[in-house]
Amino acid sequence: MEVYVEYAIAENFLLDLLLLFLAIKCARAETRVFRLLLAAAVGTAEAIVFPLFPLPAWAAYLVKFLGGAILPLLAVKKGTKRTYFFVFLSFFALTFALGGLLTAVYSFFDLPYVEGQGYLVESAPVGLVLGLAGLFGVGVFYLSRSFYRYRKLKSSIFVVELCHNGRTLSLKALADTGNNLFFRGEPVNVLTPTAALLLFREEPAPYGRIAIGTVNGSTERPVFACNLLKIGAKTYQNALFTTGDVKSKEYQIILHPSYSEENHEAVGSSAQLVAEDKR
Repeated sequence: MEVYVEYAIAENFLLDLLLLFLAIKCARAETRVFRLLLAAAVGTAEAIVFPLFPLPAWAAYLVKFLGGAILPLLAVKKGTKRTYFFVFLSFFALTFALGGLLTAVYSFFDLPYVEGQGYLVESAPVGLVLGLAGLFGVGVFYLSRSFYRYRKLKSSIFVVELCHNGRTLSLKALADTGNNLFFRGEPVNVLTPTAALLLFREEPAPYGRIAIGTVNGSTERPVFACNLLKIGAKTYQNALFTTGDVKSKEYQIILHPSYSEENHEAVGSSAQLVAEDKR
């Protein structure tokens, strides 16, 4: 079989580049382009030179392991030991995952297998290998981004207690800096209609009404004053609530930043957003 060295180099370089990029994204580490290129180049050199030296199986795996451990160190811009460790774990996990996918393809195409070295990457159709690697990369990238979004959402949800006219509700609230509702200069939280009905069902009339902009235009909704709002160790009297479409099963309240930012450390400062809304 005729093997083109330039194809083998390009293939290994692109695969290493992809895996290192994904590992850094998964570990939320920092890098620079030249560091990624350098690490991928070192990995490619190892992959090309390594088969030229006949080694026993245990030595071959040891060399691969040590080589793989060096690449994240070269790729990461800066970070703690914990950061390097997570990049290292991510890189090896992704390498094994992609390797398993490609091994299935290599087996299907009956590619030559070398004891202690595995299948010869350069023997596979270049387009097929890079195409599968590209799909793998897109999948991992969006899966990682979805995971961190979900984790951020979960870290911004906590339990609050509403007390009004002898009734008490314990509900989950989302600390959201996007809620900039004000009524007569006071911040307004958003509550699901079901929870509002349970808490304020005996109110003769709402505290007032607030205009809220939606995709279908502006709509007026009632504003209620809750006797007591408890968030952790802090309590607030006559906290204002309005009803809204809280489209999530994870929480029933969207807190205003004036309440959430001082009670939940995961939320960034929203002072600028609040100031802009008051103008």
